[in-house]
Amino acid sequence: MTAERNRQVLLASRPQGEPTPDDFRLVESGVPEPGPGQMLLRTVYLSLDPYMRGRMNAGPSYAPPVEVGAVMEGGTVCEVVASNLPDYGRGDLVLANAGWQEFALSDGDGVRAIDPAHGPISYALGVLGMPGFTAYTGLLNIGRPKPGETLVVAAASGAVGSVVGQIAKIKGCRVVGIAGGERKCRHVEEELGFDVCLDHRRPDLPGRLEAACPGGIDIYFENVGGAVFEAVLPLLNRFARVPVCGLIAHYNAAELPEGPNRVPLAMQAILVKRLTFRGFIVWDFADQFDAFRSEMGGWLREGRVKSREDITEGLEDAPRELIGLLKGENFGKKIIRVGPDPTQHR
Repeated sequence: MTAERNRQVLLASRPQGEPTPDDFRLVESGVPEPGPGQMLLRTVYLSLDPYMRGRMNAGPSYAPPVEVGAVMEGGTVCEVVASNLPDYGRGDLVLANAGWQEFALSDGDGVRAIDPAHGPISYALGVLGMPGFTAYTGLLNIGRPKPGETLVVAAASGAVGSVVGQIAKIKGCRVVGIAGGERKCRHVEEELGFDVCLDHRRPDLPGRLEAACPGGIDIYFENVGGAVFEAVLPLLNRFARVPVCGLIAHYNAAELPEGPNRVPLAMQAILVKRLTFRGFIVWDFADQFDAFRSEMGGWLREGRVKSREDITEGLEDAPRELIGLLKGENFGKKIIRVGPDPTQHR
C-alpha cells in the first residue's frame, strides 16, 4: 500500500456566487493505514449532487459546512481494501461517505453493504440510493399522490425528478415534467413515460404549463425554484401539496433577485388555497430505507422504473462536473468513476 498515493480534492476557498475551478484543489497524500476498529476503503464511484454547493458555504444549514482545506464531502461506492472490523472483509463493496478522494478510512459508522445482484453498484448512489430515496419519501410522505391527480416535477430528467415522476405514474397520476432542452424532454416522455415534458428554455413556460395542466396542479415536487416555481404557483389547486426538496436555481446566488417582492403573493396563495409546503431532508425518513430499497428494487426488476446515469472518468474532473451540474448540464444521475469497478471484471 505504501507504493500508492491518495489523490484528494479539497475545498480551496468559499465561492462567491457560482463556483469556479479555483475553489477546488487537487492534492496527493499517502494512503492511510487502518488502525484497530477501522477499514481502508478504495473509492470506485463518487456521487455529485446539488446539495454539495450548500456545503461549500459557511452559513448555517441542516449540516455542517466543509471546512476550507478539507476534503469535499460526497457519497461513494467503495471496495474494502483492508479491514480490522469483524463485519467487513477485503473485497466487500459498500456505500459510504468517503468524499472526494481515492482512499479513506472508516470505522463502519453509516456504511451499508452493497449487493451487486441488485443491479450495477453505481445504482447505490442513484436510483437505489440517496436520490431515489429522496424521491420516494418526499413524494409518498408529503406529496401523498392519488390516482387521477396531476403532478408536476422540475429537473425531470435528473436523479430525483426522474424517479418522482415514475413513482407518480405507478400511483396513477398524470405527470408533467419540466427539463432543460429538447433531448432531455424527449427522454422523459419516451423512455420514462411521463405524459408530457416541457422545455423551460423555450419561451412562455407559464402559458405552456397552463395548457399542459388544464385541471390545475395537485402536487408540485420542488427541485428548482426560480422561474419554474413562478409558473407553477398560480396553477396550484386547493389543498395542493408541495414537497420542497431543492432550490438549485438559487444555489449560486450571491444576493436576493431583483424585482418585486413575491413573498406576499405566495403567502396569499398558501392561505386562500390551503396549500401544504414542507421542506424535507431525506434522512428525516431514515427508518423507511429498507422498505424503499425493497419496493424500488422490485420496480426496477419489473421495468416500471428506469435509471439513466451520466458517468465521467477521473477524480480530477469532479470540480468541473459539479459546476456543470449546477447549470443543468448533466443528463441523468451524475457520477464520477474514481477507480476500477471490480464487478465489471468478474
